[in-house]
This record gives sequence, C-alpha cells and structure tokens, in this order.
Amino acid sequence: MALLDALCASITVLGFTHRSLRARVNTFLGSDADYTTHQMSYDLARLRLNGLIARHEHSNRYFLTPDGLRVALFFTKVHHRLLTPLLAADQPPAPDILRDALRTIDRHVTGYIDNARLGKAA
Repeated sequence: MALLDALCASITVLGFTHRSLRARVNTFLGSDADYTTHQMSYDLARLRLNGLIARHEHSNRYFLTPDGLRVALFFTKVHHRLLTPLLAADQPPAPDILRDALRTIDRHVTGYIDNARLGKAA
C-alpha cells in the first residue's frame, strides 16, 4: 500500500526516479521498515511489465500511465476510506452507526454471493 501511496504522491509532470520513489515509500512505511533498492527495482519492473508505469526515453525517470493512475488512486482510496475504518470497527469504541453500516454491507455481500451461487447452479 505504501508503494501506491508513494505513486499517488509522485504525480508530477516531471515524473519520478528510482531514488525519489524509494524515499517516499520509506516515508510511508515508517522508520521501522527498510525498503531496499532491490525491492524498489523489483517493484518498478513489475509495474512496468503490467503497464502501470512507463519510462521516459533516454532518461531514468518514470511516469504513471493513465491505467496506473487509476489503479493507484482506486486502491489508495479503498484502503484509506474503506478498509482502515472497517478494520477498526470491531474494536469496542466503534460507534453504533459504524457497526450498523458493517452489518448492512455484510448482508448485501452475502446476498450477492448467494445469488452468484444460485446463478452457477442454474
């Protein structure tokens, strides 16, 4: 998630370098984690192979492709707006309105799963 956060934070006209993106990822991971240059190289290669980033010609700078921008924004929004509150909802100080919302979401997801199972059997 820190890599996608860093990609969203690196949206500039000039793009980003291996070093600048690695520094941002380390910032998002916190002081306890050490994101190595090998990990960064691997992640950049995977992002390039999947078409999420591209490299400027004759340069060591990368930029997000339109698909990469959509993926990075989608996953960071889902993580920050949905998963983080949901993971905290099972703790005792969670407000009743959040617990009710979780029950509603669970009921709808269960309904979709049940309908999908019925569709396969038919």
